[in-house]
Order: sequence, then C-alpha cells, then structure tokens
Amino acid sequence: MSRPTADLAIETAGLVKTFGATRAVDGVDLAVPAGTVYGVLGPNGAGKTTTVKMLATLLRPDGGQAHVFGRDVVHEADEVRGRVSLTGQYASVDEDLTGMENMILLGRLLGHSKKGARARGERLLEAFGLSDAAGRQVKHYSGGMRRRLDIAASILNTPDLLFLDEPTTGLDPRSRNQVWDIVRAVVAQGTTVLLTTQYLDEADQLASRIAVIDRGKVIAEGTKGELKASVGAGSVHLRLRDPAQRPLAADVLRRVLGASVQEEPDPVAVTARLGAAGAEGAAGQAARALSELAVAGVTVDNFALGQPSLDEVFLALTGHDTHDDSEEVAA
Repeated sequence: MSRPTADLAIETAGLVKTFGATRAVDGVDLAVPAGTVYGVLGPNGAGKTTTVKMLATLLRPDGGQAHVFGRDVVHEADEVRGRVSLTGQYASVDEDLTGMENMILLGRLLGHSKKGARARGERLLEAFGLSDAAGRQVKHYSGGMRRRLDIAASILNTPDLLFLDEPTTGLDPRSRNQVWDIVRAVVAQGTTVLLTTQYLDEADQLASRIAVIDRGKVIAEGTKGELKASVGAGSVHLRLRDPAQRPLAADVLRRVLGASVQEEPDPVAVTARLGAAGAEGAAGQAARALSELAVAGVTVDNFALGQPSLDEVFLALTGHDTHDDSEEVAA
C-alpha cells in the first residue's frame, strides 16, 4: 500500500485472515471516507465480523495492510485504539448493574471522574431515551433498550470511528428505527461509522457507500445507486385483467426484453427485470413491452417501474440471498 490517504478513515489493501484451512477474509480492499456511514453488506459467514476485529486491533491480519486514520493497525495499534470504539453483535454491558451504574463504571474505566462519568452518562441516557430506565437493572431491559445502552456506552468518549457490527440483529422494527436514528445522530456529530449488516434495508437506509462481501471477498462496492445500476435498469411490474393471459404475457416479456420473468403469488401479477438501460432507458423498454403485449392481445390494467432493490443486487452478484445459513468462523 502507498502512503495512506488523508481523507480516509479506513484504508485496506489485500487484507487476509485465516483460521486453519479456512480463509475467512480473502484479500479485502476498503476505502472508507471520513465522516460517513460505510456499509459492509453480506450474509453470515461472509467475513464481516473478522474484518471488523482486524480493523479494531482485536485480531492480527495474516496478510495485507490496514490503516485507520493513517495509523497501521498492527504497528500502531495503541494509536488506533485511542480513536475507535466497537459495538459488537452482543451487548457488552453488565446485566446485574443498572443502566446508570454501567455508564459510571465504563466512564471511570475511560478516565472520567465519578462526577464526570455520571454527568456524561445522564446526558447520553437522556439522548437515547433511557432516562426513565436508568435505575433499573439491565437484565430487565428489552433487546432494543440494551442495544441503545450498548451504543451509548461506546460513545462515552466520542470516537473518531465507531464500528457497529450488526447492531440491530434480532430487534423489532420500532427498536431498529430507534437505533438507526442514533446512528444518524452520531454521524452528524462528526464520527465515522463502519456498519456491518445482513439487512438490505438497513444498508439502504444508512450507508452512503456499500461494500458487498461474500465468502471473504469484496465483490462489489459503490453508492446505492451505482450498485443498483450495475444489475440493470430495474423492474417492470404488471397487473393483468385476465389471469389466464399470464403465461402469454410472460412469454412476450421474455421475448421482447430478453429478461427473467417472475410470476407473482397474485394470479394477475407478473414482474420482469429490465436489462441495462442504454440509450432506450427503462421507460423506453417498458413502453416497448406494453406495445407488444397489446399486439398479442394481452390487457394490462396497470404497470409500474421500479429500481432494483439491494436484495436483487445481492442475488445477482452472488447467486444467493443474504440469509445464507453458513457460520462464520469464531475468532
């Protein structure tokens, strides 16, 4: 790797980690701009957590290089640790202590006075909607409350870089939205966030750039728009008047668009994925398809154009979805 780039929070080249015969991380290259949310998207077993542990200096790479704010994660590990914080997949707070007791304990470990740790804890608990629960033992918190407390504890000392490793796994939709709001607030204060997730909507909601990782390799990287554009112009969704005409409609769409066609559970609905937009554009392709359907005698009650989802992007890139059942090697 050449000299680290000044405006990057994270820069890696050929990062490798092996566990026995398993190559958990296989030559990962990342360039994470400072002051952003950067998403690392992939299924269980893709190598996301292992990558985070190397960047946070918890695991030593077996190959390649990694820098955090220009500091080498191996040779300048202490300097890296002074600028980062990590919230893992499981809450790291003490369940037998109250929320406030956890904040004071961790604040003291980070060098705050008892008074300072309490004051900082009170501000964060209030900001994260946990003031009313501050005196309750954490074992009586809901899953969403524990995650919010865990993130609050991670920013007792405001880090320059916060690693969030699958922060909303197992949470209900309301709790997930609360965590998302916290992430946005943290970034608004100037912290860079590296977010690993297997939830496509989470990456879509939060990340300005996304690396798609599968089986230890980065297989695509870019903005949400760039990734979606890489697999085609989107999809056309049709509703027919007569369900008996659906096989004919599917044949016409395949012939005209040269696209894969999916017959939906709704007996009058059909979806066709459009190819690269080219000069004709997605609207042009859809108009041509509608014209050919009319010629074939197929009556379309309504249609809609849609961008490809990140789910479609991941499926197109990897051949499987993000809920792969493989297990990541424990570090």
